[in-house]
Amino acid sequence: MQQRTLGPFTVSAIGLGCMNLTHAYEPKPDADTAKAVLREAVDLGYTLFDTATIYGAGENEKLVGTVLGPHRDDITLTSKCGLFIDGDGRWCIDGRPQTLRQHCEDSLRRLGTEVIDLYYLHRRDPEVPIEDSAGALGDLVAEGKIRATGLSEVSAATLRRAHAEYPVTALQNEYSLWTRNPEIATLETCRELGVALVAFSPVGRGFLPGTLRDPQALASGDLRHGMPRFAPENYPANLALLDEVRPIAEAAGCTLAQLALAWLLARGEHVIPIPGTTSSEHLRENAAAAEVSLDADTVARLDAIINQRTVHGARYGERAQRTVDTEEFD
Repeated sequence: MQQRTLGPFTVSAIGLGCMNLTHAYEPKPDADTAKAVLREAVDLGYTLFDTATIYGAGENEKLVGTVLGPHRDDITLTSKCGLFIDGDGRWCIDGRPQTLRQHCEDSLRRLGTEVIDLYYLHRRDPEVPIEDSAGALGDLVAEGKIRATGLSEVSAATLRRAHAEYPVTALQNEYSLWTRNPEIATLETCRELGVALVAFSPVGRGFLPGTLRDPQALASGDLRHGMPRFAPENYPANLALLDEVRPIAEAAGCTLAQLALAWLLARGEHVIPIPGTTSSEHLRENAAAAEVSLDADTVARLDAIINQRTVHGARYGERAQRTVDTEEFD
């Protein structure tokens, strides 16, 4: 696979988001299937793997550590701290230095590694100055527990403040054809500061491939049931947008999912998508997207069809929106 630069690391142009192997999407794969996906990803040339403390309440890190341990020297391993599930099953945000340190120690143990290549603050804690959280991550670098630091779901202003405290290697925000928020400020700020923009949910949480026709048929517990864009009053209008996109994919000789990933790669050399999947077929499909090249005219046509003005519904519900610190379109 083609390579891109992620701070001090050289990684596959398409990474693998590991969340849905154990967390948030339904149905979840069985353990054997999840392990097979990770092994095949290595065989296909994926070298960037993304997990987090909260995914499966630590089970995701255990899975990733077990399967990828034999390949540790050949991959870039990333995880996240500061967002976790408490004993009552509630999602909690805590950016205090002592919490981040404890999360790191726990992640190292679950991953079975002596050092995490890139460690993100998963969410900004509004009760803790970002400088305190960023400084704590910098201390972990100095101690050799992590190699580089990152942030997730924060604004350009927060990124600048954190970067001034300790150099940030990567910002992981949601970015895709139908979530264009990074274009308000963070995409350019990352370019200016030399920070990689790691794009999560790059195929729109299953929307952009065009195969999810009825979100209401998703299994109970799937997080998309709480997302306005997938609601019955919005989803049909969003699906109609893909009717205009299909001819563009056909002309480019690729699938809709590959088109969406190629569009992201065309946004800048500092953009690295990390689609997740539980399917061997989709794993191969996503990897091949790195070979799809889009000219400026094709990018402009896609921009005109799917953008913040044409997509129906907010990306998060009200409760989830309160956990992020990103710029939002009016």
